[in-house]
Amino acid sequence: MSAFWSAWVMFLIVLNLGITLFLFLWGQRVEIPTRADGTSGHVWAHGVLREGVRRLPLWWVLLSASMFVAGFAYLALYPGFGRSRGLLGWTSHDELAAATQRNDAVLGDRMQRYSLYPIEELARDGGATRMGHVLFEDNCAACHGREATGNPLLGAPNLADNDWLYGGDGKAIMTSILDGRHGVMPPWASLGEDNVVSLANYVLSLSGAAHDDARAAQGKALFATCAACHGAEGKGNPALGAPNLTDNIWLYGGDLASVEESIRHGRGGVMPAWRARLGENDARVIAAWIYSLSHGNAGSGAPAAAR
Repeated sequence: MSAFWSAWVMFLIVLNLGITLFLFLWGQRVEIPTRADGTSGHVWAHGVLREGVRRLPLWWVLLSASMFVAGFAYLALYPGFGRSRGLLGWTSHDELAAATQRNDAVLGDRMQRYSLYPIEELARDGGATRMGHVLFEDNCAACHGREATGNPLLGAPNLADNDWLYGGDGKAIMTSILDGRHGVMPPWASLGEDNVVSLANYVLSLSGAAHDDARAAQGKALFATCAACHGAEGKGNPALGAPNLTDNIWLYGGDLASVEESIRHGRGGVMPAWRARLGENDARVIAAWIYSLSHGNAGSGAPAAAR
């Protein structure tokens, strides 16, 4: 705090405390003129109600005095009076640093233990998955939602349904978190609008979704263009991040209009790399929580070697 702002804070404190202390002391001594009946002469309701004058009750005086004592003691002991550190030398910065150090010591021991187990086994540790959920909410929920159910508007996949673009084992999940992913569905408007509609109907037919049979039959031959990534049967390719088109799980929506949009204009999904922000330790517990969601074993027990 600069000298100016320190002096300004001190001035405001002295001014406010000075005025309130003066009013408090003056209120004990001031004499208010009263009539013979002990009232001030102020009346309401045609004289039915009259304003009385009484001394402040002792309990109120003592309580107010104690507040002044507490205020002066606080300013003497703790920071608050300008740049004064107070007699105790306490600061919020030191308190935060000490708390952070204690927390880091506890987390360090725990993270070292967690690093001994593969993600699949760590997913059975309730402590690890609870920690992973908190870290997920802090870092990943903006796109994937607090419970990792995804957001089609952002192209953020549902991480709780065991349907994976790049594989759902622990190693693949860690790679996605640490190094990110960049999925590209190229646009195929060059096929012509009529062919786009037919191809979209055929894609929907692969998962048994509502479609036009005649259009789907016309689009079947066109799917050869897509088979290089999605496979001849449309079951996808995790090595390329090409989704399975037969399971009726859709990243950008599974209605005809959405599928046509994907084919016509393509899609570009980006999962940013979090290695620099999270590091491997935090990424491990997040991956463990995600794995536990999609494999239905959240917090079912600690790894055998950790019990």
